[in-house]
Amino acid sequence: MEKLRGHLRRGSLGAVMIFALALPGASSASPDRWRSEWPRTDFAKHSVDLDEIRSGGPPKDGIPAIDHPRFERLEHGRAAGWSARLAPSEPVVSFVVERDARAYPLRILIWHEIVNDVVGGVPVLVTYCPLCNSAIVFRRSTASGLLDFGTTGKLRHSDLVMYDRQTESWWQQFSGEAIVGALTGTRLSLLPARLESFARFAKRFGDGLVLVPNDPGLRNYGRNPYVAYDRQGARPFLYDGSMPDGIEPMARVVAVEVEPGDHQAFALSLLRERGEVRQGDVILRWSAGQSSALDAAIVDGGRDVGNVVVQRQMRGGFVDIPYDVTFAFAYHAFHPGSPIHTR
Repeated sequence: MEKLRGHLRRGSLGAVMIFALALPGASSASPDRWRSEWPRTDFAKHSVDLDEIRSGGPPKDGIPAIDHPRFERLEHGRAAGWSARLAPSEPVVSFVVERDARAYPLRILIWHEIVNDVVGGVPVLVTYCPLCNSAIVFRRSTASGLLDFGTTGKLRHSDLVMYDRQTESWWQQFSGEAIVGALTGTRLSLLPARLESFARFAKRFGDGLVLVPNDPGLRNYGRNPYVAYDRQGARPFLYDGSMPDGIEPMARVVAVEVEPGDHQAFALSLLRERGEVRQGDVILRWSAGQSSALDAAIVDGGRDVGNVVVQRQMRGGFVDIPYDVTFAFAYHAFHPGSPIHTR
C-alpha cells in the first residue's frame, strides 16, 4: 500500500486505478468523510444521487490543474523548443478567439485534465477526461462571477468531477453542470473547439500558440498512463451503469447538440466509413491522421482514429459548433434516452 502511495505522489496516474481499487471503500460515496476535506462545500445541495460519486484515487488537486499556462509560438507552422517534440499526428485540443489560436496537447492534458486560461480576452476552461476521452472547452464567466477550477479526485459515471475554487461546488466535466454545492444547477457555456492532430493545427494557424509544461520534469509527458484503455474489449473504469445497445462501450462516438435539447451521437466508425454525415444543417466530417492518446505506451504511437470537424451550415458558410469525441458508454450514461447512430 505504501508503495502505491509513493507512485501516486510521484504523479504516476497509471497507478491511480490500482490505488483506487486497493483502498477499502475508496470507490463508495461518503459525504461525512468528504466534509473534512471539503468544509466549504454545501453537500445539502445536490442535483444527483451522491452515491453515484466515487473516489478515483487521487485526493483534492492530486491531479494538478494548470493555472498559469505557458506557451510557445509556432513560426510559419514550425515548432521550436519543447513543442518541437510533438509528432504531426499527436492529438491537441485547439481553440481560437479571433486571431488568438491555441493548442493544448493531450500529452499534457492527460496528466493535468484542467487548464484555466484566457484566450482572446475570454476566460476559458480547457478540460480533458482520459477515462471518457472527453475534451471540452467552457467559458469560465458565469452569472455568479468568474470561476477557476481544480480536480476533486472524484468520478461520476467514470467522468471527471471538477470544483470551482470560489464556492467549492462540484461540477460534472461531461456536461459543465454544477452537481453539488452552492452553485448546483448552474451550467457553464460550451465553446466550439476541435480535437485534431498537431499537424492540422499548425497548418491552420502558422503562428499559433502551443501549451508547454511549466516544469517539463514534473510528469512523464509523452507517456500514456492508460495503455490499451480504448482498445476493443476494454471496460470503463469505476463504472457500473447500463451499457449502450448495438455498440461497444469503449467505441468512440461524436456527440453533438444538433438543436437546443436535441442530443445525438454518431459512431466514429460510421463517420470514418462515410467521410461525411449530415443531420439537418449540421455536418460532421472525418479525415485520417490523428493518433489515439489512450492506445500505445507513447501518446504519438497510438493507432489512427482520425480527425473530426463538426460545423453548422449558415448563410455565410460553415461555422464550428461544440462537439465531443467520447466513448459510447459515457454518452449513454449522461444521455440515456438519446440516439447513437451506427448506420
